[in-house]
Amino acid sequence: MIKWVLDTDHVSLLQRGHPVVINKVATVNPAEIAITVITVVEQMYGRLDVIKRGKSKQELVTAYALLRATFNRLCQANILDFNEAAFDIYNELLKHKIRVGTQDLRIASVALSLNATVVTRNFKDFQKVPNLKIADWSIPEGQ
Repeated sequence: MIKWVLDTDHVSLLQRGHPVVINKVATVNPAEIAITVITVVEQMYGRLDVIKRGKSKQELVTAYALLRATFNRLCQANILDFNEAAFDIYNELLKHKIRVGTQDLRIASVALSLNATVVTRNFKDFQKVPNLKIADWSIPEGQ
């Protein structure tokens, strides 16, 4: 059962080797942690944008290598769909005019559909979503 949904910012922290996030993820049962398909889209768009802007040989070679590494890493993750239940929650949140970005609202909807906690540093936006549980794994324990 999924208990933790990593927001895109925490996936990025993992990719950059953030030690506190890496240690926290290591303490969690892998079957209880996931990302959403929304994060997959955000990660791929980011990598493709870097490729599109690449001019030099080194920029392009590096950009394609990062795309491949990101793809390989994402393939190893538990990926949650934006399914009908998430869509229904998303539409309800839209009706209540929750002022949160579209992608964050979709990630929140997936988490709410599973009664899971979103792991993010973006408390400013995610705390606006009613009944959503949030946590930040980038802060060392006791701080």
